[in-house]
Amino acid sequence: MRIGFGLPVSGSWATPANQAEVAGRAEAGGFAGLWAFQRLLYPAGPPPGPPWGEPYRSVLDPLLSLAHVAGLTRRIRLGVAVINAPFVPPVLLAKQASTLDLLSAGRLDLGLGLGWAHEEYSAVGVPMQARGARLEEYVAVLEQIFADTAQEWSGRFYQLPAAHQHPVPQQRPRPPILLGASAEPALRRAGRLADGWVSSSRAPLGELGRMIAVVAEAAEQSGRDPGRLRFVCRGAVRLRAAVAGQRDLLIGSVEQIREDLDRLAAAGLTETFLDINFDPEVGSPDADPEQSMDRARALLEAFGTQS
Repeated sequence: MRIGFGLPVSGSWATPANQAEVAGRAEAGGFAGLWAFQRLLYPAGPPPGPPWGEPYRSVLDPLLSLAHVAGLTRRIRLGVAVINAPFVPPVLLAKQASTLDLLSAGRLDLGLGLGWAHEEYSAVGVPMQARGARLEEYVAVLEQIFADTAQEWSGRFYQLPAAHQHPVPQQRPRPPILLGASAEPALRRAGRLADGWVSSSRAPLGELGRMIAVVAEAAEQSGRDPGRLRFVCRGAVRLRAAVAGQRDLLIGSVEQIREDLDRLAAAGLTETFLDINFDPEVGSPDADPEQSMDRARALLEAFGTQS
């Protein structure tokens, strides 16, 4: 199992300097990829507290963040997990993805999802109904644009004239598309359509093996080779002193996290990226950014040789 790392995109530690340092250390340490995520807004909620949690209060754009570190690195892959597809027209995302793939010399991993926030759907003017069907058509439109076939598209959700979009991505026929999913129909969609699957920050880590099996079964039933798929875990790490007794996976000391990664590898994951953005002591605008970086440096040093 390869090991990646979450780029600083959430909270007070998400600065250009910290992104550059994390990217440089991750590449020098042999990590497989740098990963970012998308959040468009944060709703104003009534007391007693924020409705979504600290890591969502202040989030940088993922593609722009990856473009920033693309120019500072040469080898490490650049992943977004995920862009919520309904929020961006496919022709626009295709242009952004192609550009980033070219500027990074073919290092982009494009994760797509559907999102869950009614407020964000309302803000972009897209209904939440029929999201799964919308995503299936979205992937097909992307594939047509990336393949540079000038065919008209007239679908249920999207319309395109017969046209080319140049330049095309460096990776051919396109950058890998990973689908984020938790519900069984969405997991099956990933097996049928995508190059792999990526788990969400909210996914119960003990259930990932079952989810992988659903994706793999759907791939096989569609005549695809499950062995060619990627299974990526967003590892929402909370680095702490050693936790005694029962604990959740990826919460504890370096040694405990190392044991947890072995368990995730045994479940069938091909890559896990360590993401401290979802630690409320890191991904908050009120967190101490230097303490956050200290945790990142400790993880980068401890796990660099395992990638």
